[in-house]
Amino acid sequence: MGSAGRSGTGTGAGTARVEAGRGRPEPALVVLRGWLGLASALAALVVVVLGVRYAGDGGPSGVDAPIQDALYGVEPPWRYAARALDSLGEPVGAGSLVMATVACCLLFRRPREAVFAAVGVGLPVVVATLLKHVVGRTIHGAENLSYPSGHTAFLTALALVVALLVSGPRAVPVLVVAVVAGAAMGWAQVALGAHYPTDTLAGGCTALALVPVTGWLVDRAADQLAGRSADDVRRAEN
Repeated sequence: MGSAGRSGTGTGAGTARVEAGRGRPEPALVVLRGWLGLASALAALVVVVLGVRYAGDGGPSGVDAPIQDALYGVEPPWRYAARALDSLGEPVGAGSLVMATVACCLLFRRPREAVFAAVGVGLPVVVATLLKHVVGRTIHGAENLSYPSGHTAFLTALALVVALLVSGPRAVPVLVVAVVAGAAMGWAQVALGAHYPTDTLAGGCTALALVPVTGWLVDRAADQLAGRSADDVRRAEN
């Protein structure tokens, strides 16, 4: 998960830094240009448009209904698979996965990546939770806010973070991983009747909109801290 998977290939000029005090390049977590930047912007637009469209709704749309009819109420063994996927988005499962990812980054002495793993996964879940109250779409009663799907946001965000750490900021493998993870959790949520299909689409898009931006911000913050540390070292030597 360390530097080997992200060493410059496909990152372009200006994406490597010199790590303070070590004199070796520190590759960027995210490059917000090309397909990845475009996908992030389009995902944010989808979340906004669908949120406005379904604000205050309490039932499936014309788009949701046929998909829901096809997927809802799956029988074993598919129901067991759906429940297993759903458990990954519950507090115990989600917390364990995030802690394992952060621990792996720290094991390889990559604190920047560890921060990205924690914030990059946590922020989409927090935003999805806040959007539920803003949009106010419900399912199975007024007390069950549904838009967007937090479970789908979580698994998509986790998959995006791991893909960026392993493959670097190359858009194609990162986007493929995001689509697969989002589709898997989205299927589980619809099959179990926890969300409308458009809720899960918005959940995945929430992650896709926020994770690349989070990585870019972590890069900027880490660079500033590294620059200050290098300045302090030079002042101390003088």
